[in-house]
Amino acid sequence: MNIDSLLEDIQDINLSYLLLVQRLLNEDRATAMFRLKLSESMADLLASLSIKQLGQLSRTNQLLCRLCFDNPEQLLKLTNDPREQGLGQTHAALLMASVPTASFAQARG
Repeated sequence: MNIDSLLEDIQDINLSYLLLVQRLLNEDRATAMFRLKLSESMADLLASLSIKQLGQLSRTNQLLCRLCFDNPEQLLKLTNDPREQGLGQTHAALLMASVPTASFAQARG
């Protein structure tokens, strides 16, 4: 895979992610802020961006979204959990909600 193709894929993912963030914020702001670990001010800013601004923001060579698991053990618990599917989703939600990102922790503290 060449670098240009990889960068295009990152930009596509970034734009898709930003559009999803805006959709989630518009449909259920409180839940979106919780799931995305966004502060009130960041949610306000992301929701207010125009499509042109989203496009500009997406054209970076870095992924704007990231895994919320900092500890590999959390990911192993989710992938190797023999629980029933319904309970597994609840367990995953609890695990993901229990670990704030650094930016979220700074905004709250």
